[in-house]
Amino acid sequence: DDHHHRRSVAACLVQGVYVLERDRQLNRMDTDALAAPWWESFGFKLVQLLLDDTDFSIFGAIYELRHSSFSQGLPSQTVPNAVIAFRGTITKSDSLSRDLELDLHVIRHGLHQTSRFQTAVEAVRKFAPVYANNIWLCGHSLGSAIAMLAGKGIAEQGVLLETFLFNPPYVSAPIERIKDRKLRTGLRIANSFITAGLAFAVKGISHVSTSNELFCALSSWTPCLFINRADHICSEYIGYFEHRKHMDAIGAGKIGRLATQHSIGGLFLNAVGLESQPFHLIPSANMCINLGSAADFMQAHGIHQWWSSDLQLQFNQYRFS
Repeated sequence: DDHHHRRSVAACLVQGVYVLERDRQLNRMDTDALAAPWWESFGFKLVQLLLDDTDFSIFGAIYELRHSSFSQGLPSQTVPNAVIAFRGTITKSDSLSRDLELDLHVIRHGLHQTSRFQTAVEAVRKFAPVYANNIWLCGHSLGSAIAMLAGKGIAEQGVLLETFLFNPPYVSAPIERIKDRKLRTGLRIANSFITAGLAFAVKGISHVSTSNELFCALSSWTPCLFINRADHICSEYIGYFEHRKHMDAIGAGKIGRLATQHSIGGLFLNAVGLESQPFHLIPSANMCINLGSAADFMQAHGIHQWWSSDLQLQFNQYRFS
């Protein structure tokens, strides 16, 4: 029932998927396998593995919470019946080429067209009702993109799952990395006006209105985003949400709300007749920002930071209206 504990447990369950795949790659079996403590330590059991149909790597796992001392005495709404977790990219030859292929699909807003995502979303749709919709979705990096897109899809059907997204990729120029605040703000304002104008030009007024209604309907789903300020892959989420407030303050709130629903890259793809689904555009979020320093990119982007007990964290809540 403690948000630090929930974050730590969710991160460890994602780590369990990483170790499951490494066990497979290194042929570690039975007593040599290292993955089980990552979920058994918190009273979970492994129910099902999720396999990529191209390279047969393990990219996800479904865990069920056993009735144990871990959940006794806690309010039922804070305790998941099950957790579906997805790993990110593994930089080892056995799975690297397939993971990088999917990373490119993320950049091109085409993750929803991949077989790995289809396997993931089918698992979510199948198991959510089995566990009375009381499941957590968890993911890191590429895995958080899968979890976010699956969570959005089922939320559009009225099922709001608690979601933990660690270092989720934001597909955009890294404006947040610019040190000059005025320049950063100016670029964001210009980007908002350009994006809003392109949305009207490419999609038309009626389609934009429909898109706005769908975006508003999704606002009740509030995934938890775990962002490291030094990680350029995910740090743009900070500016994405904060910029909305700035646009309201300068009297351009409608432009800001329209721009936040579209990406320039996605609009260009639509303009040339290609389908795109920018997974990273979401209306609401509970954001946890790691303000601590990182020795390098791997530390800033790694899953390991999120179960540390001495983090310097900032919490922000964003609701779209």
